[in-house]
Amino acid sequence: MESISGAYDPKKTESETYKKWEESGYFNPDNLPENKGENYIAYMPLPNVTGTLHMGHALNNTFQDILIRFHRMRGRKTLWFPGTDHAGIATQFVVEKQLKKEGTNRFALGREKFVEKVWEWKNQYGNIIYDQLKKLGISCDWSRVRFTMDDAYAKDVQNAFVHYYEKGLLYRGYRTVNWCPRCATSLSDLELEYKEEEAKLYYIQYGPFTLATTRPETKFGDTGLAVNPRDSRYKDYVGKELDIESLSTEGSLDTPQKKKNKIIVVADDAVDVEFGTGIIKVTPAHDLVDFEIGSRHHLPLVQVIDEEGKMTEHAGKYEGMKTADARKKIVEDLKTVGLLKKEEPYTHNVAVCYRCGHVIEPIPSKQWFLKMETLAKTALEAVKSGTVKIHPENFEKPYTAWLENIKDWTISRQIWWGHQLPVYFCKNTQEVISNSQFPISNKEKGKYIISLEKPKKCPFCKQCEMEQAPDVLDTWFSSALWPFAGLSESDQKKYYPGTTLITARDILNLWVARMIFSGIEFRGEVPFKDVLIHGTILTKDGKRMSKSLGTGIDPLKYIDMYGADATRFGIVWQASGQDIRWDETAIVAGKKFLNKLWNASRFVLTQAEKDDGQSLRAPNAKTDADTKILEAFSKIKTSVEKDIAQFEFSKALRDLYEFFWHEFCDVYLETSKKQLGEETTKENTAHILLFILRESLKLFHPFVPFVTEEIYGRCPFKDKKEFLMVESIL
Repeated sequence: MESISGAYDPKKTESETYKKWEESGYFNPDNLPENKGENYIAYMPLPNVTGTLHMGHALNNTFQDILIRFHRMRGRKTLWFPGTDHAGIATQFVVEKQLKKEGTNRFALGREKFVEKVWEWKNQYGNIIYDQLKKLGISCDWSRVRFTMDDAYAKDVQNAFVHYYEKGLLYRGYRTVNWCPRCATSLSDLELEYKEEEAKLYYIQYGPFTLATTRPETKFGDTGLAVNPRDSRYKDYVGKELDIESLSTEGSLDTPQKKKNKIIVVADDAVDVEFGTGIIKVTPAHDLVDFEIGSRHHLPLVQVIDEEGKMTEHAGKYEGMKTADARKKIVEDLKTVGLLKKEEPYTHNVAVCYRCGHVIEPIPSKQWFLKMETLAKTALEAVKSGTVKIHPENFEKPYTAWLENIKDWTISRQIWWGHQLPVYFCKNTQEVISNSQFPISNKEKGKYIISLEKPKKCPFCKQCEMEQAPDVLDTWFSSALWPFAGLSESDQKKYYPGTTLITARDILNLWVARMIFSGIEFRGEVPFKDVLIHGTILTKDGKRMSKSLGTGIDPLKYIDMYGADATRFGIVWQASGQDIRWDETAIVAGKKFLNKLWNASRFVLTQAEKDDGQSLRAPNAKTDADTKILEAFSKIKTSVEKDIAQFEFSKALRDLYEFFWHEFCDVYLETSKKQLGEETTKENTAHILLFILRESLKLFHPFVPFVTEEIYGRCPFKDKKEFLMVESIL
């Protein structure tokens, strides 16, 4: 037995202990000794391949590790799948910034060379977060690590696309989408963030009406006016085509002029009676709600803003201007011709790209869409039936609300890094996108086939070498398959479905809902039974952490200063509610407690240098002090195990801390000093000390694995396992 002396120093033990854990192979459930065969499986929320460890990762992975270690010690076959997401937009953005510094860009390289560059970057930097997670002590199965662009994973993604197409759930449509001019790609509603903006509300004369808008630059794409059908102010105008004065797009920029336009008035429930004057201009090409209104009332679609955020030829003399510049000029011209009635300050939320922060421009685009109605119903039913339980229960409400009001999912992205669509076009057959609903002239490749392999011969013109669609799939499309994609056939049979998913609330719909319906669709059952939504770690003054704003906190700094166990302790200690206002003193308290645990263990081992089996069985009480401590331990063991099983990690740690520090150390250890000096109680007291120390180490292990493993390794326990992490906690 190696003695316990001095203060506990995590720097001397943590890296070596983790290396021994890895070498043991016990992170792999196939190697676990004496397991009962019952699975307990968790899925790591995929960090982006561009990512480095932040406090959100530390919180999430600490929670998962508590569960994995707890259930491993209960004899279950625990498997925690690790991996990273290829993060299409984010990774392309990083590599493009690197190319810019080198004086080039992706277009100069071409697609093939650019993708090679991204792979080079990934191979150099993409696995950094794995080493950082290991410093935290997490016990996932690194032999099963996956990357969403691995060949096996990519094959499953392509198969999913083909499956949906053959089932009639995929379609290619021309409609208004969220467009990021900086990233040059479409985005789903869930990929948008919103920032508050001080803007102006402009009141413009439209014939007999005055309309309020924050975007007068889109007025040249107006193809209708809309009112609420219950608004009595405008009921006599509904269905009529009005001849109104508008701002002319002809002539010189120096000479603003009026011209007359015909525009129809429609009634639609989407119009907010309380906004502005209660009547809105409908611009189907540049607003998602207006697009839906236009679809319902068969209004023409006129695109006046292009993919670069500039005015198109439909804006006439304003063509080529950036939208911000065009807005300023158009407002001036409206004033000049007398069509701007007034303007007033207006604060509203503006949609921006979740990656680059650029303001979103809704524009019409040809995209691939996944029909969501039937898929959403399966995800809804899974939760409503209790097959999947969301914790805390209040998060069922936003989950349900999103699925009940869901729109078809835009799954295509106009970038180069990602899963390229398995769609092949005939080079010699063109199509003109034109119909009575949205008359617009725009030639592009026409006839196509969906195939996992490139066709050897074009089935349409019989002569061209077909060209693969340039678009890639939305990253969330591939990550929705995470519980099973890329797994071997054997692993899919043994380790699907899983048990628990722990994640943040901001991806409840982006990821969780999509994994649920994907699991049902492709594997016939839900991918997990429980979903725990944890809170967000905020700054001490309650603001969201951000590296760019200088408010981010690096958990590696705390691990270096205090050790991984103290960092984990501090995180869990504070996670007693949803959001956490970060306080470093909790980690300092954790470090003090680790020393208390270390010193208490040293005392016990000096009093009980041999273990003839005392630590393996519950002792009898000979004194009132014995009775109290044994009853207290029995109670805390039951409550801690119950709390962990119910995801009450902070409560479990706090209660265990109170028991060990106060009831065991402050009270019983002091009493034991007298009992150890008396022949009638000496042996039994030593028995109790060893028993409670061994059992306490087991209970603490999921929370602070390094120090407990180190102490356990120095103890003379009879029938000691190779590692505490495979001891029985039953």
